[in-house]
Amino acid sequence: MLAAMPPTSPTPANRDEAPSRADEALSRASVPYLVRAPVREGGDACPGALRLHAADDGRLARLRLPGGLLTYRQAEALASAAERLGDGHVDITSRGNVQLRGLGADASCGAELAELLHEAGLLPSERHERVRNIVASPLAGLDGFGSGGGDAGGDAGGDVRGDVRADGLGVGQPQLWARELDKLLCASEAATALSGRFLFALDDGRGDVAALGADVTLLARRDGTAIVRIGANRSGLRVNAADAPRAALLAAETFLTVAEAGGSGAWRVRELPPGHELDAAVEARLTRAGIAAEYVAAEYVSDYVADHLSDYVAEARVGEGEGEPPLPGLIHSPDGTVALSVHAPLGRLSAAQLRLLTSARGSARDGTEPTTALRVTPWRGVIVPGLEPAAADDLLKRLRIAGLITDHDSLWYGVGACTGRPGCAKALADVRADATEALRRPTAGRDALPVYWSGCERRCGHPQGARVDVVATAEGGYRVTVRGRVPTAAATAAATSTTTAGVTAGVAVTAPGPELANAVATARMTTVTR
Repeated sequence: MLAAMPPTSPTPANRDEAPSRADEALSRASVPYLVRAPVREGGDACPGALRLHAADDGRLARLRLPGGLLTYRQAEALASAAERLGDGHVDITSRGNVQLRGLGADASCGAELAELLHEAGLLPSERHERVRNIVASPLAGLDGFGSGGGDAGGDAGGDVRGDVRADGLGVGQPQLWARELDKLLCASEAATALSGRFLFALDDGRGDVAALGADVTLLARRDGTAIVRIGANRSGLRVNAADAPRAALLAAETFLTVAEAGGSGAWRVRELPPGHELDAAVEARLTRAGIAAEYVAAEYVSDYVADHLSDYVAEARVGEGEGEPPLPGLIHSPDGTVALSVHAPLGRLSAAQLRLLTSARGSARDGTEPTTALRVTPWRGVIVPGLEPAAADDLLKRLRIAGLITDHDSLWYGVGACTGRPGCAKALADVRADATEALRRPTAGRDALPVYWSGCERRCGHPQGARVDVVATAEGGYRVTVRGRVPTAAATAAATSTTTAGVTAGVAVTAPGPELANAVATARMTTVTR
């Protein structure tokens, strides 16, 4: 039986790669930064499934789900673990991973959890379990965008090269990429040095996960290629779609080499010093590995979406433009099946709700056991693919009754929160209770800005993009801030509205109660450029 691992220092970056293997571009990138002070000096304390975090409500385990894929058997295993070992809930993170809270402090609890996860196939490599941070477009292959219908297959797996369609995209391409990249990660010795914060985003071209600030992004193209983007760079390297997962891994390994050579201690691409030349180093590394890569200038995802939008996308109620997540509701697939999209209130699913999500799986049309998987999304939701229309309608009703968000008109839609008190020692308020109370002044709908409640300035788990930040203060109140480009004439909830660099507009600190609810509701209707 495996015991939970205690916190340890991270593995030295790329410790097995000899300097002689670094190409000329990599050497040029590293030389100017040898004397820079490190950005990070402490170890990476990101929790994992084996390295548990001690919180005020018990220990916490964070389990990575590459591509958000979770088979029905694995979902049942998590529900059982939540009931037997934790507080009965499964939390969904802003990276489409899951957390178990309230775990016992004794060693037997960690050992039992590790054994359960191994049996469910959720721990393919103990040494890599914290670096498997991979998000993928959750609706890929389900709504008719790009290549058409189908799903990625849960237990079935699949080889990327064997499933690429004539138009270049596989059936549920990003999910297939996620499985392939996960295998490559778990086989890479160098990848063990990645931080638990390093993120891969695999986008089918619609721009949803490409907007999440990943370190390495793969953007699928209909011509059978993919664009590899590094950090926030809009430019990228065009590679064959079949080579995309390997290119993503090599990009991550090159980042480790550049970060180590420069002495920056960076965990994320954005932490590298200016002028690091990582893009050039990645291009050289791909060429050395036999992957044909062509530099392409900045291309906005929304232009690609406009060129290739299908009728199914509008029918599925997918948000227009770049970076929009799937809305809750029914999604009609070209093959006649229906996918179901739901969100978890404040990102929490009870064990019973998680089991309910698997209850309509039934059997495949040929009578065999289904191979589809649930898709956990970075927007704290779950996609249930491959349902017959009648079964989807029935499940949607049952999920609504069970308390899940099944429509964008729900009061809970767009509302998120960190753990807050009493679970987190650093929190200054019970943000979940205060967020619930603030819903007495309803502001809902697709046009309202998302709102995120944070118990302290760290803003753990906050979403990307335009939003309303509600942050607890030491004085016992909250500071409400609109994040996004706010027009000068935009109304806000307080008399002391300010604009800083066209990025944020702040409003007054407000104590919990009707005044706070009104401030949040008004801020959510502020017009911003997303």
